[in-house]
Amino acid sequence: MTVCDVLTFLEEIAPGYMKMDWDNVGLLCGRKNKEVRRVLVALDPFEGVCQEAAQWGADLILTHHPLIFEAPRAITDDTSVGRSILFLARHDIAAVNAHTNLDCAPGGVNDVLAETLGLAGIQVLDPSGTDEQGRPWGLLRTGTVEEMTMEQFLPRVKDALGCPGLRYVSSGKPVRRVAVGGGACAGGVREVFDAGCDTFVTADVKYNQFWDARDLGLNLIDAGHFWTENPVCRVLKTKLQEKFPELQVIIAENHTDCAKFW
Repeated sequence: MTVCDVLTFLEEIAPGYMKMDWDNVGLLCGRKNKEVRRVLVALDPFEGVCQEAAQWGADLILTHHPLIFEAPRAITDDTSVGRSILFLARHDIAAVNAHTNLDCAPGGVNDVLAETLGLAGIQVLDPSGTDEQGRPWGLLRTGTVEEMTMEQFLPRVKDALGCPGLRYVSSGKPVRRVAVGGGACAGGVREVFDAGCDTFVTADVKYNQFWDARDLGLNLIDAGHFWTENPVCRVLKTKLQEKFPELQVIIAENHTDCAKFW
């Protein structure tokens, strides 16, 4: 069981061709031929996650967000990324990630988010293509819930995701057809509205995007970047253990959203 085996498996569940052009996915630190017995799963490869991996004796960290977004000019201990890379190299821990490819893949981030919120009849909104099994893939998902008011839907979202709070704008319309996009998908407000959705759950919503949604008559909920994407970690853990029963796989315990509410 090697890092290369994990990479092959990730290519099966979240093929590299599904990623955005600007993205950086795959093995970003470490050796492909390294033997793997223990895997730590987390949303981000931050310093605390790297330290937890070393303390537990992990051979590999598997994250959603990449360790390196853009090629650094230097690897030093002056930056958090540099310290993380140096730490992982010193402890011979590989870092692998699946980012926008996992967002778009069937069974990935946005399918998991839709399922976590209890949506029925989940579909890909505006598919980018189909995979080898003929399944549509793309960024956003839509589905339905039993009709309810926004005031009833908000606690459902908060409780399902475990997030400490929500930012939202209400159109005054009931919630029935819902679109979801984990993380920074608020740019899809118009696409979601044009598709006939009355509600959009996402994160990183800008001031003007709330106004755009209000003017369109769309319920818009910002549930936080971490909270809308983190549910996929448990799915990655389950998939890895099913594929490689000999592996020990755990989810990082010390990683959560650094943004707090006063």
